[in-house]
Amino acid sequence: MGRRTLVKAAAAVSATGAAGMLPGLQSAVYAAGSDKPEKEEVRIGFIPLTDCASVVMASVLGFDKKYGVKIIPTKEASWAGVRDKLVNGELDMAHVLYGLIYGVHLGVGGPKKDMAVLMALNNNGQAITLSKTLADKGAVDGPSLAQVMAREKRDYTFAGTFPTGTHAMWMHYWLAAAGINPLSGAKLITVPPPQMVANMRVGNMDGFCVGEPWNHRAIMDGIGVTANTTQDIWKDHPEKVLGTTGDFVKKHPNTARAVMMAVLEASKWIDAGLANKMKMAETVAQKAYINTGVDAINQRILGRYQNGMGKTWDDSNHMKFFNDGAVNYPYLSDGMWFLTQHKRWGLLKDHPNYLKVAQEINQTALYKEVASAMKISLPKSDLRSSKLMDGVVWDGKDPAKYADGFKIKAATAA
Repeated sequence: MGRRTLVKAAAAVSATGAAGMLPGLQSAVYAAGSDKPEKEEVRIGFIPLTDCASVVMASVLGFDKKYGVKIIPTKEASWAGVRDKLVNGELDMAHVLYGLIYGVHLGVGGPKKDMAVLMALNNNGQAITLSKTLADKGAVDGPSLAQVMAREKRDYTFAGTFPTGTHAMWMHYWLAAAGINPLSGAKLITVPPPQMVANMRVGNMDGFCVGEPWNHRAIMDGIGVTANTTQDIWKDHPEKVLGTTGDFVKKHPNTARAVMMAVLEASKWIDAGLANKMKMAETVAQKAYINTGVDAINQRILGRYQNGMGKTWDDSNHMKFFNDGAVNYPYLSDGMWFLTQHKRWGLLKDHPNYLKVAQEINQTALYKEVASAMKISLPKSDLRSSKLMDGVVWDGKDPAKYADGFKIKAATAA
């Protein structure tokens, strides 16, 4: 490649951004310049959940090749398995729980290792499912569950998907908002997402929090009802992220950027319209990915909800993958929120330096490079403000005060 050609290519990149480049031109620039991905085959772990879709579609639709990498989606059985394979290097990246990455970084969710959040993959789209047996007794939401539990004294068991993960935190938060102490008033267990429905069927738990399609699957199978969606708990909440280790980002920054571009393009494609969402549902339903009927997926991704008790509604705050770029920015306040809940529930004994930890993990500078190249809008601040279901506002400005301000929380150490 001659110098004149390289200069023209560089000018084209500067003028159009990486997203606008033709695949051949881009690969030529990578080959001759410093942007070439250090690692061209990237193993990305995923759990069978609807929100793995942007990683899967980036591979299926060939967006990865456009950016000079080959994504190899790797189906995993549990979040603990994802954690272990990220830490030991069997996986390069993963579709992963926000709180898992933070837990590993601080050594409270397994072996301690520096971790990185490259970008958010989705907002919303999880739910709290209660057993049909409980619903038949009148427990159809948080307050009515509290009434049933007060009336019928026994041990109640609820499930999340990983101790420091999003679903465990949504379940804790939801129970506490209803006046139920999740530490002393209930038992919380960990169950991998694809096993939730089977475990409820045999009576191993009274309720669970998990990502789709397993909440809708419980309704279809007649064993559970949707008490609340997680967007009821926190509108447009952070959910899964594209996670990796700190070492991987340091050694393979160009690879990280290339994968982020491919996944962002897939995210934008999914959210572009009905036809794309339906094609996505048909793809991820396949055995290689989620392994369920497409009818378990294709309603809730459009915001068409039913609760299993005759109520139906259209939810404009359904699972979002792009939303004009608003979904994907790795807000520092999002990561810090999970730390506040880890502290609230005794997973962390002391207050960490919330902002410092979030700055170590969330790759905001890298994301800004990628988003700018792709002409994706960026927020004005690394913090965002939200009001959760109990009326408490989270804005990231005083995380220690926020964590300590809840009435229901782990007992303080003596």
